Amino acid sequence: KRSVIVVTQTCSMILSLTMAALVWSKLVQPWHIIVLAILGGVTMAFDMPARQSFVIEMTSREDLMNAISLNSSAFNCARIVGPSIAGFLMAQVGIAMCFLLDGLSFIAVIAGLLLMRLPKHSPIQSESSAIGQALEGFRYVWTHPRVLTILSLFAVVGVFGWSYSVLMPAFAHDVLHLGANGYGMLMAGSGVGALAAALTVASAGHILPTRIMALGGIGIFSASLALFAFTKNVYLGTLLLAIVGFGIVLYFSTSNTVLQSIVPDEMRGRVMGIWTLIFGGMIPLGSLQAGLMADFLGTPATIATGALICALAAAVTLMVIRRREAQLASAP
Repeated sequence: KRSVIVVTQTCSMILSLTMAALVWSKLVQPWHIIVLAILGGVTMAFDMPARQSFVIEMTSREDLMNAISLNSSAFNCARIVGPSIAGFLMAQVGIAMCFLLDGLSFIAVIAGLLLMRLPKHSPIQSESSAIGQALEGFRYVWTHPRVLTILSLFAVVGVFGWSYSVLMPAFAHDVLHLGANGYGMLMAGSGVGALAAALTVASAGHILPTRIMALGGIGIFSASLALFAFTKNVYLGTLLLAIVGFGIVLYFSTSNTVLQSIVPDEMRGRVMGIWTLIFGGMIPLGSLQAGLMADFLGTPATIATGALICALAAAVTLMVIRRREAQLASAP
């Protein structure tokens, strides 16, 4: 898995540096962006499952829960903190420098991977083809209700909840009348909340019930996002986005941790591949539907609608879990 990650990180670095060169030279065209985005998506399709399941190889069973929590928290936190940093950098040093710094940041990641001293890996032998192994992963998910429930809720939140981040530039510009600095401040609020959630999961993830953390995270996210959708004050909006960031990362990190903890070693890579398919496929579809809805309903109403759908999905999930527990309790 380390070799796969090194290759994908190198490819990502090349793509970022290429984009920086195109923007700097003022030669960038829409088709350049589309091609680089497609190549980036292909790279991510290989990188994310390998990186998620690689955590298991770097830690002991005793520290597995904390390791998964830290990895998941850092991953989701970075997705929110990154745009906040980019917002400030765009206003101060320009877009080309943002891509250049992004490309150079991969050097430290690649160096860290190459310096790792890992225990000898014994690959699990399988007679199935690559397609057969992928189908085994889907069969496993379909026949294990707990895993299916986690991934189903993750898909709904990814499509209707995470898409709020795509609408943030339009909300900042059209509703709050902010420039790049104001947008950066809003996303910084999300970053602070995400960091708080990351620390919460890493430090208290083994103490608090995972159900409360996951579904509570969606509740916090949905309520604060619905309030944010109708705010007109930038400072109140920043505070609410901090709570939004806290809730979404609390949910994502907890659900990721539970998913990897309950899946057996031989199926973890395949299940995380499905997780990546949802994350890399359904969330972009959510961005598309959010843009279309914003054209008809407006940005605030679209954000509020997404928050409501996430809250309803969490309520339905809780009902499903309780019904399944009741059936197991009544079984002989």
